[in-house]
Amino acid sequence: MASEWKRRARLFIQRFWQPVSACMTCMPGSWGNILSLPHWMIALQTGLLTGLLAVLLTFTPAAGFYKHRYGNALIVGVLTTIGDAFSHPNHYRIPFVEHLMTGVVSGLLALAASYLLEDKARRVRTAWSRVFS
Repeated sequence: MASEWKRRARLFIQRFWQPVSACMTCMPGSWGNILSLPHWMIALQTGLLTGLLAVLLTFTPAAGFYKHRYGNALIVGVLTTIGDAFSHPNHYRIPFVEHLMTGVVSGLLALAASYLLEDKARRVRTAWSRVFS
């Protein structure tokens, strides 16, 4: 039972940083407002909502999506879109474009992380050793 909650805590942390990073990237003026507290609060709220939704999903049969790389990226993208839509209104003229972009970027971050961080970051360690050896 403790290992199940440990896995959920790890899942929450993973599903927290991906939406926060995606939200910081997709909001208008993101890199110009990198030190803006309201900007960070929206991004952190998006990450918090997405992380909570991801943990709640572990209690359903849909948790099987987390086992597969592309299913995981899809779930992360959808949950981020939902979390972002609840966190703040759209900043673009076309409705939900910002939320969808944030979800896509978050899904791509999850997919990239699945490749780079699998097997205790074997690919990162290999590249690091090639560059600095």
